[in-house]
Formats: sequence, structure tokens, C-alpha cells
Amino acid sequence: MATVTEHDGPGTTVPDELVYEFGALLGAASVLERIAGRELERRCGIRHAVFEVLLRLSGAGGDCAGEDGAVSMGGLAGELILTSGGMTRIIDRMEAAGLVRREPAPGDRRRQLVGLTPAGRAKLDEALGVHAETLRRHFAGPLAEEQRRVLVDALRVLRTTAREELGDLR
Repeated sequence: MATVTEHDGPGTTVPDELVYEFGALLGAASVLERIAGRELERRCGIRHAVFEVLLRLSGAGGDCAGEDGAVSMGGLAGELILTSGGMTRIIDRMEAAGLVRREPAPGDRRRQLVGLTPAGRAKLDEALGVHAETLRRHFAGPLAEEQRRVLVDALRVLRTTAREELGDLR
């Protein structure tokens, strides 16, 4: 079996199969994300990153919620693994489109809270239907139910350990 030398440590080797398995994971995720993004843009007029923000603001994902359902900009950036500047640009565009509202946090005007507007909720509802349909076809369709369960369980473990390694990115 051929080996590849890692750059992380002296004399550390990784079997070729491991490199290819990781490549298969990244390749599948990349292609599926492109398909999902294409459908969200084509059918809903929003980018995938905007969908992710709408989803987090709805309370359907993450733990960065503030008072009255609003979410802090910093917490949102951390959840989505974005820089504060990148998060600000996305929220600026979403606010201009009427999808979100932004306000200073009570007691700390330097902190910004973001919440969904009724238009943002409607756009999320539309996008959720499109996204679910896309995933049924391109993610669930090719896999048996047991294959999906095993895959999702393994991905949760990988996400948890990777998040622990990265820590807080804010």
C-alpha cells in the first residue's frame, strides 16, 4: 500500500485510501451544495448563505438567540463560521431586501441583534419547500434509509470533533 506523508508531523503517513475517502466526502458535499444553491437561486432568488441565515434566525438551528427571538451578529457569524465582516455584508444585503431587521442590543449598543421580518419568514418558508424537494431528489433519493442514517450519524461525530478542535471562531 502506498502512503502519503502528512505535513503535520515528522514521519506521519496516511494510507492513500484515507486521502481518497476524504476527497470523496468533500467532492460529494461540494456537488450537493452546488445543486442546492442553484435551486435556491433559480427558484427562490436567494443564495445558499442567505438561506442558512434565514434558517438560523428562525430558531431552526443554532444557539445564538438573544432576547425576543433576535440573534446576535457575533453568535450568528460563529454558527455559520463566517468573519464578522462577512456576516455584516450578508445582513446588509438581507436588510436591504426586507428579509431581516437589525437593532442594537438592549444595554449594549455596540452589539447588534438581527431578527426575521414577515417577508423573511415568507422567503424562508418558500425556500424550505424548495430545499426539501431538492434534498429528497439528490441526497435521499440515491441512498437507502439505513445508508442515510449511518452517514448522518458519522457526520455528526465529525462535526462535533471538528468544532471542538476549531473552538470559537469569533
